Amino acid sequence: MKIVIGSDHRGVEIKRRLVAVLQSMGHEVLDIGTDGAESVDYPDFAYEVARRVGKGEMERGLLVCGTGIGMSITANKVRGVRAACCQDVLTAEMCRRHNDANVLCLSADLLGEDQMAQMIRIFLETPFDGGRHARRVEKITKIETEQYGQ
Repeated sequence: MKIVIGSDHRGVEIKRRLVAVLQSMGHEVLDIGTDGAESVDYPDFAYEVARRVGKGEMERGLLVCGTGIGMSITANKVRGVRAACCQDVLTAEMCRRHNDANVLCLSADLLGEDQMAQMIRIFLETPFDGGRHARRVEKITKIETEQYGQ
């Protein structure tokens, strides 16, 4: 799977380790930064990840910041992106099963590396259930169309 990953300065160290985890799982990974501990603005990186997923250049996205919340808010502004800020394996699974989420947002401050790796594996391996959930995702897409046009 083609995955794009990004972080702000608070997530940069864990992001580096997660890139290695993703590669060991056999995924093609594009790391769009940041690459250092100097303070940066998370919306810049969230947008770059979301843009690539929204355009279909990458299959999934992964974002890491202090809480994951700011990244999620920003990514969800991009058409075609359904970003989920997850706190545990259950939310990582359900965002895929019920919401067909395509960007996973994680907290560098609140989650451990092993827990993140497990959540990522579940996020990448869990299929969308479709059915009644597809109807709901279609309604999300309709809202995007009404807001942004064709």
